[in-house]
Amino acid sequence: MARSIYLCIFLLLITWIPTPSTSFPLSTKTRWIVDEKGLRVKLACVNWLAHLQPAVAEGLSKQPLDSISKNIVSMGFNCVRLTWPLDLMTNDTLALKITVKQSFESLNLFDDVLGIQTHNPKILNLPIFNAFQEVVSNLGQNGLMVILDNHLTHPGWCCSDNDLDAFFGYPNFDPVIWAKGLGKMATLFRNVTNVIGMSLRNEPRGTRDYPDLWFRFMPKGAEAVHAANPEVLVILSGIDFDTNLSFLRDRFFNVSFTDKLVFEQHWYSFSHEGGAWVKHNSNDICAKIIGEVNHNGGFLLDRGFPLILSEFGTDERGVDVSGNRYMNCLVAWAAEKDLDWAVWALTGDYYLRTGTKHMVETYGVLDATWKNVRNSTYLQKLSGIQHPFRGPGLQEKKLILHPHTGLCVTNNHSGNVPTLRLELCTQSESSTFNPKEGILWVNKMCVETPDVAGQKVKLGVGSKCSKLGQISATKMHLSFKTSNGLLLCLDVDERDNSIVANPCKCLTKDASCDPASQWFKVL
Repeated sequence: MARSIYLCIFLLLITWIPTPSTSFPLSTKTRWIVDEKGLRVKLACVNWLAHLQPAVAEGLSKQPLDSISKNIVSMGFNCVRLTWPLDLMTNDTLALKITVKQSFESLNLFDDVLGIQTHNPKILNLPIFNAFQEVVSNLGQNGLMVILDNHLTHPGWCCSDNDLDAFFGYPNFDPVIWAKGLGKMATLFRNVTNVIGMSLRNEPRGTRDYPDLWFRFMPKGAEAVHAANPEVLVILSGIDFDTNLSFLRDRFFNVSFTDKLVFEQHWYSFSHEGGAWVKHNSNDICAKIIGEVNHNGGFLLDRGFPLILSEFGTDERGVDVSGNRYMNCLVAWAAEKDLDWAVWALTGDYYLRTGTKHMVETYGVLDATWKNVRNSTYLQKLSGIQHPFRGPGLQEKKLILHPHTGLCVTNNHSGNVPTLRLELCTQSESSTFNPKEGILWVNKMCVETPDVAGQKVKLGVGSKCSKLGQISATKMHLSFKTSNGLLLCLDVDERDNSIVANPCKCLTKDASCDPASQWFKVL
């Protein structure tokens, strides 16, 4: 019951977190995205799809556009990665001569026509592109930044290795037409200040996704966007379904501009070795895959380029063991790097996906009503990475994140003796841990570990400070030995989110064990 009440309070509090005013346009400063004043702007985005067959933003037959935009804000996001098909810029018949109503009727989606008539009558008889503009405009009216993501060529579902538009030179991916389409889109949104970036192409892939073609054509797309709209960020994806940018380690990407260039990377539970998250001990596989993700793209941060984790997510019904374990690992990594990101996806359901009407999107943060949050625990987990920890203009705040909950370690002042608990990271007190000295400090008080498992962890001062160690491959277990030699780790009592000491979990090769409650990421 306490956990449910806490989640309800979280959903109320997150709408009250003030958002500092942002001065547009955005640019880059080493690895950071900054506003016109040079201050850090962290992008915490959600993917909203408008690239499937109707070529209209999903959900508009279920809820008013303004209600969806306000819901995005209430969930703590400040940005939308809005997808679009290239045909929207290269096929004038689709973009300007077919109305929203005609598009849905051609697909026999008559119930959606009635839904849009009810909830969004303003767009029903608009041409497809004008409806797209209405979505961007309404997002801006609600203070939401927009990244325009060219997802594919023709409207439909994406993505497979054998798609005809998988890579440059494939039958449905003419690089010249693509660059012209990008330039046209950039021009049409040139004076729309909340459009802060354009992603050039989603998930290049296939048998030809080798770097030479990427280096040949990606700069042309980047230059086309920048020439048409020099204010927007130009966002480039890698190869292998945008999991791989490693070819940039030894080869320079040459364009005529420098302070607008951003790279993007995707990471799902299935992006690496098949079944890895259930075949291996979570500590070992998390550390291994983080190493791969850093090798394939994370290194760009150290080289002074911003990197957006522009797609990630999992089944929010909680039934996917691999996805659950991967998300805990991902949140820890995203927090450590203080990444900009865009979760997949806003979508409650689809008008039409691969021939199925109203297919539910289990990765969607909204349910099929397009009104209710699908999983408030999942949303709380994301809250731990929605706000910046460091960057230009920010006073760096040291925190210790609990990735499983998205909450941070802080002082519990409610009892006679100070103890540790979890709280929203925006409300947590500063916490530091120096691995060399092994002392965990929370607001100038240090941890005093109990000598018996199951007891709450206290805070004290001076000689009573306990020494903690970081064990396991992830370094996320904070452990200590009792006076009788028992190895214990910091853990969380889910009844009240207090920090307790329990026997350390999952230090063996047992793949069935889940250490999530004992993972603490020092930031």
